[in-house]
Formats: sequence, structure tokens, C-alpha cells
Amino acid sequence: MLKKQQLYQQLKQDIQLQHWAPAQVLTQQQLAAHYSVSRIVVRDAQQQLISEGWLSAHGKAGMQVAPFSVAEAEELCMLRLQLEPLALRLAASELSFSQLGQAEDVLRQLAQQTNMPSYQRGELNWQFHRLLYQPCGKVHLLRLLDQLHQQVARYLGYQEQVLAYTDTSAAEHQQLINLLRQRQTDAACHLLQQHICDASALLTQHLKNRQGA
Repeated sequence: MLKKQQLYQQLKQDIQLQHWAPAQVLTQQQLAAHYSVSRIVVRDAQQQLISEGWLSAHGKAGMQVAPFSVAEAEELCMLRLQLEPLALRLAASELSFSQLGQAEDVLRQLAQQTNMPSYQRGELNWQFHRLLYQPCGKVHLLRLLDQLHQQVARYLGYQEQVLAYTDTSAAEHQQLINLLRQRQTDAACHLLQQHICDASALLTQHLKNRQGA
């Protein structure tokens, strides 16, 4: 029988794979029966996913799979563009070669484990970025970025699956490491901004096309 954390992870994976479609309404009883768990376990996992933006409350014991929104995707991009380059610029001079090596290890793990579920790849993607931002030493900034990641993760998983963005992302991540090793902070921050903008533009255009279809 699945426990809360296992159900939480399974639901994230199934939402990303669209086993539960965007905007679909679900009930605690339905999910309890589907995953062979108690409604208490469903309720606990549900609350965590609501707080992270994957689900929204619907009725007394129901929930709705959060739909993809062009406006939300654009807002998240705007926030990322403000906060992530700032964190990288503050961290760049403090990044050690050991820390850059750890970030590169994460990239290798992503490249080697191609069958990894999207939500796990999303977590590793954030681990890569978090390693680069950590030396900024700004506790509140890092906390904001952690919270922002929880909102962005759903879109990143969708982007990787639907838009086949994995290879492009990997190449840009490696280029970012190379620039930071060479202490080219301005170029690294510019690349990060472009990385966020290009991915967002591709995603929002796809979502607009879907809405117009």
C-alpha cells in the first residue's frame, strides 16, 4: 500500500503523464480506490499538491488538476528572470570548482538515466540550478526560489515531454557550467536569462496554439 510520500510522487508523475488530465475533477474516494490507499493518505498528499499548485480544491472532498495557463506560465517566467540571474550573479564569485563539479555530476545523471520519470528529472534539474545559486548566501532569496520551483516544476515536466526540450536544455546547462568555470559571470547570467526566455517562449506559444485549436 502506498504511503503519503509515495502517493504524492505517483500523483505528480501521473499528472505530468496526463493520466489525470488538466482541469479534470477528482475525488478523494476515487483516488483512494484507484491507488488502493485510505482517504486520509489521499487527503495528506492532496494538501501538499494544492500548496505546490498541482491541484486546486474543488468542493468538500474534491480536487481539480490545475490546468495549464498561458498567463501563469508567463508570470512564472517573469519571476524567474528577476530572481534566478540575481542569485547566480551573487553566487558566481563564491562558486568553487568542487561545487561546479557537483552540478556537472547532476547533468551526467540526467543524461544517463533517460527513463527517469519526469517529476524526478524536474527535481534533478532544480538540484542543478540550486547548486549554482546556493553560494549567494541570501537565505530569503533561496527560499523564494525553492517556492517558485514548486510552481514551475509542473510546466518544466510538461515542456520536456511535449516539446522535446531535453537536448537543448542539457547543452545550455553545460555551456553555463563552462562559463562559470571561466569566471565569465556576465556571459553566464546572460545565457541563463536567454535559457529561461527561450524555454518560456516555446512553451507559451505551444499553449496558445492548443487554446486556438
